[in-house]
Amino acid sequence: MPPHLPLTALRAFEAAGRTGSFRAAAEDLGLTPSAVSHAIRGLERDLGARLFERDGRAIRLTPEGETLLRHVERGFGALQLGIGSVAARRPQLLRLHSAPSFAAQWLVPRLGRLLEDCPGLELRIAAGTDYTRFLADEFDADIVYGLPAAEQVGQSGTLVLPLGTEVVAPLCAPALAPSIRSPRDLLGQVLIESDNKRVRWPAWFAANGVPAPAPRGPRFDRSFLSLSAASDGLGVALESTLLAERELAAGRLVRPLQGRCEDVVYTGHWLVFPRPRRYVRAMQLFLGWLGRELRLDLGPAALDARDPPDR
Repeated sequence: MPPHLPLTALRAFEAAGRTGSFRAAAEDLGLTPSAVSHAIRGLERDLGARLFERDGRAIRLTPEGETLLRHVERGFGALQLGIGSVAARRPQLLRLHSAPSFAAQWLVPRLGRLLEDCPGLELRIAAGTDYTRFLADEFDADIVYGLPAAEQVGQSGTLVLPLGTEVVAPLCAPALAPSIRSPRDLLGQVLIESDNKRVRWPAWFAANGVPAPAPRGPRFDRSFLSLSAASDGLGVALESTLLAERELAAGRLVRPLQGRCEDVVYTGHWLVFPRPRRYVRAMQLFLGWLGRELRLDLGPAALDARDPPDR
């Protein structure tokens, strides 16, 4: 017969595994570090397995601890989902951090549709270029530009999901388009520079077999500024068509070389969030909506495939 495991011990174990510290787990649970340590030692004794390697005050999950943590997270997650379903009439708050251009160009224009499709969802959005580390519980998720390194998202217990691929192409105001018939025609144009882009003009010219000219156009550190400058006829921007959807649909920007050049396709944006957040009802509402908008599978089965319980 399996041992009777107290819920308080499992909660202490989950908090310690999630934060990587008995002291941080104690602060999270409103306990003392010694109480957390005692509860986990009792759990190890009842299970007959060591769950943490201890080196002074530093702790690290053992393989047995990693396996148990994933199952405990799923168990608490199922409980949280059940409670959320019963309390579904209450506002469901999601605190989202986002890369500035993605927020301004893609997310905010869709907020009306998001709130209509997800009744009861309350969304708070902050934009910035710093990666959220999820250490102070200030955000539930982060949409980042560029794949973050493990140390940039803080703890290792996060899910990192690619938000599809993006096409990076030359974009300009309609009045400029007739003079741009081939990649070489861009050599005579003002080329708007985006300093923080992963794909910049040298890479695009290399893909099209043309030597890149020396930078000489206006420079910006945000895509939405480059797109605005291109819409005003200041030059040609090299930007994501995903972020330029509104300008392209309204005819303020066009793709002068569409079908006549090699565009660059890459994964630019990623959704990052702590694994336990996947069980929060607000997160599930947002994941479902985001998947529908981007035509991606972000459902429970897809998340399980990315986060197997016994790896």
